[in-house]
Amino acid sequence: MKKIISILLFLLVHNSFAQKEMTTANGVIHFEASVPLYEEVTATNKTISSKLNIVTGALTSVVPMKEFRFKLSLMEEHFNEKYLETDHYPQATFKGKIEGFNLNIIDSNPKEFKLKGELKIHGKIKKIYTIVALKKIENKLEIVSNFNVNIKDYNIKIPEILSMKIAETVTIRTVFWVQ
Repeated sequence: MKKIISILLFLLVHNSFAQKEMTTANGVIHFEASVPLYEEVTATNKTISSKLNIVTGALTSVVPMKEFRFKLSLMEEHFNEKYLETDHYPQATFKGKIEGFNLNIIDSNPKEFKLKGELKIHGKIKKIYTIVALKKIENKLEIVSNFNVNIKDYNIKIPEILSMKIAETVTIRTVFWVQ
């Protein structure tokens, strides 16, 4: 009887300490808002925090907006001060769920899952529906997504004189490595 109670107690304690979340500060977000024949409008941010609940598939990410780096410092300045107003809106956030997430079926070959959630940029929240590709790399899980956002949906105003030089639809690519 003591053995059975000891085993049950061990299993209960072990399960309560089992990892239910994978986290990271290791990832890259790249966006492109270029228009043909004009200066390239792209930026990259490598300062991201993300958390994946491996039981429910819930995924959250926080992106400090001032960490986007452009080729031209003037573009970076305009991005922060005029368009995204990063002093007022310092972070973008995503809260969503990977539908049908099952860590046991993911291996070194990418598996696609539907991701839906809410993206908050510039104080505005919009629903996002996209596909994520998941694969295991060593002791990490790589999460890759590509999606588009319309800058008008997030109340980002581009001066008319520059509107022909910046795409209304921005392509965003994210890569995170959680563990």
